[in-house]
Amino acid sequence: MTFFNFIALFPLQSGLSDFSFGSNKSSASNTQIVIFIVAIVAIIGVVIIINSAKKGPAAAKGGGKAAPPSPKKMFSSFKMHRLCKSLGLNHEQAKMLSFVFKMDAVSDPEKSIKTPALIDRHFRRSYRIIEQSSGSDEEAQNRLAVLFSTRNRLENSMAGGISSTRQLTDDSSVVFSYGKEKYNVPVISAKGENLTVECPKNALGSQIKISRGDKLPAFIFTKNNKGFSFETRVVGYSTTYGHSSLMLAHSNQLKFLSQRRFRRRQAVIACFINMVYVEGSGKKQKLKVDKRRISGNIADISVGGCSIKTTAAVQGGVRIKLEYTQGDKNVAALGQVLRTNRTGMNTIAHVKFLKVSRKSMNLINAYVYEYVNE
Repeated sequence: MTFFNFIALFPLQSGLSDFSFGSNKSSASNTQIVIFIVAIVAIIGVVIIINSAKKGPAAAKGGGKAAPPSPKKMFSSFKMHRLCKSLGLNHEQAKMLSFVFKMDAVSDPEKSIKTPALIDRHFRRSYRIIEQSSGSDEEAQNRLAVLFSTRNRLENSMAGGISSTRQLTDDSSVVFSYGKEKYNVPVISAKGENLTVECPKNALGSQIKISRGDKLPAFIFTKNNKGFSFETRVVGYSTTYGHSSLMLAHSNQLKFLSQRRFRRRQAVIACFINMVYVEGSGKKQKLKVDKRRISGNIADISVGGCSIKTTAAVQGGVRIKLEYTQGDKNVAALGQVLRTNRTGMNTIAHVKFLKVSRKSMNLINAYVYEYVNE
């Protein structure tokens, strides 16, 4: 019995000792006792409730069983609004970025924004969710278009990249000038004292010999589309994996270049092109697609354009219709050849896209950002 209960019951015990059967006052005394008991019970109940309320916080801190904590909020709306504003996102893009972060339970948006691998993981997950949860194909394509416009905006907002050629990965490439030609050579290894790349070859496939000590102006594009220029020199030649390789001096003085508008990905994709001609004049102009198909291979692609390698003679300035298959889906675009280069028996046509459907644009972006299986 607690101290409060003892004090409360003490008057009751005194009252009961004075009670006697057969007294003229028994009826009145019975009524008073009942009222007194009810009052005491009510007081005890109030005391118990107050004590329980006081012990609640202490139990949560100590060994008592505490109520489960409320779920932690991933990030504040104010913080998210400020982040989206700093990135230059419009209203739709800001909503999409919030959706992407919530789908992957992101608690530190700023860290994800600064880490390309993380941000692509979040967007890849949302890409699949949108594909699976959209009510119609039109809805899916509209949402995916906003998803990729948001991702591309983040791509152009990401800072810096690398400061040394030692940070290059083995799947990157280096472009350098020698004489009047430019050579795009894959990186074999950036580890060690030298930057090891494949030996450059001419249009006939013969290896180009560059003297040791020769200086070469070069540039690179990282996977997240950042361009850097630097100067290197030929250190020598070696044999790597049974093939002759060129060793270049590392550079710690990379200069940031203005980047491409859209991310571009190297590729080898079989495609077909048809020449497109303009007929008529004024308001009666219309495009006519030539029935003859020319086969080729896409060498690199972005939503802004592509490079196509073909054995056919293609002139600069002409319009073309490009078609290829990605998985089980068809991709088509209307483009214009900006310029061409001859490499042996092949022509490299550099194409700018003039018109691409929303669905085809989403498919190209999904390939470029590697959100789909090839």
